Amino acid sequence: QVQLVESGGGLVQPGGSLTLSCAASGFSLDYYAIGWFRQAPGKEREGVSCISSSDLRTDYADSVKGRFTISRDNAKNTVYLQMNSLKPEDTAVYYCVALREFRLCVICAQPGGERCDKNPDYYGMDYWGKGTLVTVSS
Repeated sequence: QVQLVESGGGLVQPGGSLTLSCAASGFSLDYYAIGWFRQAPGKEREGVSCISSSDLRTDYADSVKGRFTISRDNAKNTVYLQMNSLKPEDTAVYYCVALREFRLCVICAQPGGERCDKNPDYYGMDYWGKGTLVTVSS
């Protein structure tokens, strides 16, 4: 079965850390850029971070820069999102997407990138996970 599955979400206190995983099955992540996105209740979805397939270029939203780190282990067919210094405003469902190109991930992660969701084939969005909930609260 071809799928992306996120894990690692949960409840954490402000200032705490979590590491999310995005594991692929049924296909190889080797040739895909991976993006992490999040959506909080009542808000537009937001691009969080992207990582390229081979040369490990990365991109981050300004809101998470310096706190979050994206990485990948192609041998494990998994991408990670290390989240430190978490804030209540980081509360959201986090999901990963496999895209055909890094530049498309960056485009879709920018404000206004929701247009990509409406035309996923054009923007190279091939696979989505269902998401994992992160709640930052004391």
